Amino acid sequence: MNTNEPNHHAIYVPQASSRRGFLRSSIAAGTGLALSNASNAFAAPGDQIKIGLIGCGGRGSGAASQALSSGNYNFKLWAMGDAHQDRLDSAVNNLSEKHKDQVDVGDRKFVGLDAYEKVISQCDLVILATPPGFRPYHFEAAVNAGKNVFMEKPVAADAPGVRKVIEMAKVADAKGLHVVAGLQRRYQNCYREALKQVKENGIIGEIVSGQVYWNSAGVWVKDREEGQTELQYQLRNWYYFNWLCGDHINEQHIHNIDVANWFIGANPVSAQGMGGRQVRTGKEFGEIYDHHYVEYTYPNGVRVNSQCRHQKGCENPVREEFAGTKGILYLDNGGRCYANDYKGNTIWRYRAEGADRKDPDPYQVEHNELQDAILNGKKINNAYYAADSTMTAILGRFASYSGKTVMWDAALNSAIQLMPNKVTWETVPPSKPDEKGFYPIAIPGVTKVV
Repeated sequence: MNTNEPNHHAIYVPQASSRRGFLRSSIAAGTGLALSNASNAFAAPGDQIKIGLIGCGGRGSGAASQALSSGNYNFKLWAMGDAHQDRLDSAVNNLSEKHKDQVDVGDRKFVGLDAYEKVISQCDLVILATPPGFRPYHFEAAVNAGKNVFMEKPVAADAPGVRKVIEMAKVADAKGLHVVAGLQRRYQNCYREALKQVKENGIIGEIVSGQVYWNSAGVWVKDREEGQTELQYQLRNWYYFNWLCGDHINEQHIHNIDVANWFIGANPVSAQGMGGRQVRTGKEFGEIYDHHYVEYTYPNGVRVNSQCRHQKGCENPVREEFAGTKGILYLDNGGRCYANDYKGNTIWRYRAEGADRKDPDPYQVEHNELQDAILNGKKINNAYYAADSTMTAILGRFASYSGKTVMWDAALNSAIQLMPNKVTWETVPPSKPDEKGFYPIAIPGVTKVV
């Protein structure tokens, strides 16, 4: 994204450093990092680490549970916040029952759109799991407060949000903070080994094309309740509104798109594609498409076709494949990773180690490695590639919404901001229904995206 920045697309190998060396280098760099922030960024093995959860839905509760399942019993869930009381209460009850000795939230339970500020003030490590549109601003607040971060993907819903995440990633580096993003395929053994086989052993030769898929029947819908404001309704149904979600090509398909960027080792230079609403057309589905098909072109001329849909009764592949000069690599998150040559012979197949031939859960590994970095002074900052992959997904949305070829630089620099800088209960949502309750839908050839 910035040629003056390090190559954030390369395979990341954490660098260990001592606590004393970390503090010395931070001070020498003139970052102005206060000692309180330094203690948040790094902890000795015996220190108690206070975790704050911001966003108590299913994914947030799952991430908090994984953070408490690392075996590091000095990590405690200390504060929780959500916009909605019922989700907060449910998460508190479930996590307290499952992790009795590690949940100590007391009266540090906060409700409202400003709950994130209160949680951040109480903790050393924050989990950001609200709808993606909020992520840049919550990340900014956490980094400015000197807190380590686990944040779910995607990390923004629009280009200004992506730029904010990149800006704050640099600040996190300057403060010596640790950041992990929930693109868990990067923490899955079969994907890591496949990348090694491709990059180091050249099992399929040079990659020349790719296919990535996330197709499914769709996700939940929350019925409109009597007395709900439009903002309350949209927050409950955030998946269907671009200012909160960025469409399912961003919220869900980002996993597969991220794998493409990772294995190719770059961001695309352009995208063109198509999409629409053919099956899922009701007003309850807000403004997002039910299918996207995008062709990404990378700097070396490699093209990757990206396919996602939410349509019932269809085939539902969720996987990736890359064709090389010697063969084809097949990947999926069930651990079925292998490569064939062009005669159909298997030239490599991943086999998990251990007696049960079962890999560790990558959702758990994310938190294990984040906590190891905090405890042992290892550098880790996933915010850069998470921002890249979020922007790649948004680029795909731009292409399918506009029906035109969209260049990376134009997309990244787009001034069109969907997410308000600050949201209160008085905020009027950017997406408004018409008199019949339908929301405006992007029209290829008409809709402006950059």
